[in-house]
Amino acid sequence: MKTVADIMTPAPIVVEVPGSRNEAINVMVRNNLTGVPVIRASDGKLMGIVSRRDIFRKFDEEQLSLIMKKDCITIGPDASVAEAAKILSGKRIHRLPVVDDGRLIGIITPTDILREIRGMKTDMTAEDVICTTCVTVWEGDPMSYLVNAFRISDTVAAPVLDSQGGLCGIITDRDLFSDQFTEEDAKKLGVEDAKLIGLRNVMPLFYTSTEMYKTNDRAVRDYMVKKPITVFRKTSLSEVARLMVVNDFGQVPVHGTKDEIVGMIYDVDVLRAITGASE
Repeated sequence: MKTVADIMTPAPIVVEVPGSRNEAINVMVRNNLTGVPVIRASDGKLMGIVSRRDIFRKFDEEQLSLIMKKDCITIGPDASVAEAAKILSGKRIHRLPVVDDGRLIGIITPTDILREIRGMKTDMTAEDVICTTCVTVWEGDPMSYLVNAFRISDTVAAPVLDSQGGLCGIITDRDLFSDQFTEEDAKKLGVEDAKLIGLRNVMPLFYTSTEMYKTNDRAVRDYMVKKPITVFRKTSLSEVARLMVVNDFGQVPVHGTKDEIVGMIYDVDVLRAITGASE
């Protein structure tokens, strides 16, 4: 079995404390990331993790030290991939810092492990690992409703249903940002280069704490991804992993024998292909 050192991203991009919310935003936007480790500027010690969701939850805070998650879980480079998968799936986290003698030397994410799973043989299927409540929305729902649904349920994705209850799309926090923003809008986000606003897949959900969607008369159908890729409930986890890696998906809707939606499977759920096989 490979170790964490074999598949981790070495020398990861970081932000430092003392630092600000806007500095973290700019690092994530420039590097197409949704979260980064936080180190202490004086000695490089790992202090925590900050993600776009952390910023969203504490949008009024400007100091990075008050936004980040402190005392984050870490792992050593010699640990097994199965151990890393168990932590990521059990804690439902997406970044696991790799530390050696107190020094940050790398980071491991679900995608790193999905690349291993897509080539393995497993009897586990999509329905074996679905473990979160699936929040659905109607295509005609106003965006203000969706934003609050995401906030209350602490989810980042939802299948979109039509008037007959059939799947017609999917919407995630990536889709909550429109490309049509001005330089002034960029400054509100703390993004120094307005051209970077086009990077939709890194724009944080915290932008919705503004009046953007409250004054918007468009509905979910105007932002959703139409005709999304889905998987059958009996699809093997290795195939689910392959689809996620190839398409850069963090989640995929799961359907039954009559194409009815039975749930949503997330990248951290698929990691159980390794943990299940090792137990």
